[in-house]
Amino acid sequence: MNDIIKPIQFEHHSGNFNRLRGRLEQQVGRAVGDFNMIEEGDTIMVCMSGGKDSYTLLEILRTLQKRAPIDFRLIAMNLDQKQPGFPEHVLPNYFKSIGIEYRIETQDTYSIVKEKISTGKTTCSLCSRLRRGIIYRIAGELGANKIALGHHRDDMIETLFLNIFFGGKLKAMPPKLVTDKGEHIVIRPLAYCAEKDIAYFARAMKFPIIPCNLCGSQENLQRQNIKEMLASWERQYPGRTQSIFTAMQNIKPSHLMDSNLFNFKNINMENFLGEGDIAFDGN
Repeated sequence: MNDIIKPIQFEHHSGNFNRLRGRLEQQVGRAVGDFNMIEEGDTIMVCMSGGKDSYTLLEILRTLQKRAPIDFRLIAMNLDQKQPGFPEHVLPNYFKSIGIEYRIETQDTYSIVKEKISTGKTTCSLCSRLRRGIIYRIAGELGANKIALGHHRDDMIETLFLNIFFGGKLKAMPPKLVTDKGEHIVIRPLAYCAEKDIAYFARAMKFPIIPCNLCGSQENLQRQNIKEMLASWERQYPGRTQSIFTAMQNIKPSHLMDSNLFNFKNINMENFLGEGDIAFDGN
């Protein structure tokens, strides 16, 4: 659990917990509706890492599945990357306890990453690429047309700043995308959910969390630095995180500088294409 998360202040089934659960369900339901993430007859493979986010994702989707006016199938999938000390029994036992269909895929990506990446270097990029290829393959084998990932609001904001600071691009994580080969749709139903709410929920639910020891122990990762920067901003200016997230949904191409998105060359006195000089008027 992230050190910045304070101890939970409520217990499972308390009034506060029920309100939190209701908020998460409402936010996931809104994201599903806003981006048309789930449709009649979908088979959704829910990627399970054993972390707080994926447990929360699966739990909320299971709840919505029971209430939804449409039929869709959920399959939990975990990729066992053969990290030393990984407790192989935890997720299968959990899946059995809640009665959900599941698939455990074992691939020794840990050894590949350790062989290719020098000690002290960030392993996340290679690990992510290897995981992605395996996930897409398993989705095909399971007949899943949708792949659900546990990225949340804060992940999306952190990715935005990572791309700005280190990639020179103004982009983040989309809530929904088609894979490169056009075979699957990736969805992020937790897109509107705050990490602190997910952490509180996971603590109250007593999910059997499995830490990632491959890269989680590496210090000074770029993402961790961004996370700490945003946390500092939020402490100093409460609400800034949500304001940034709202801005990601309120884009004004005419007030940026990408000629591929806006036809600046054809702006003249006779051909007014923009929105006027409103960059700082609060609109």
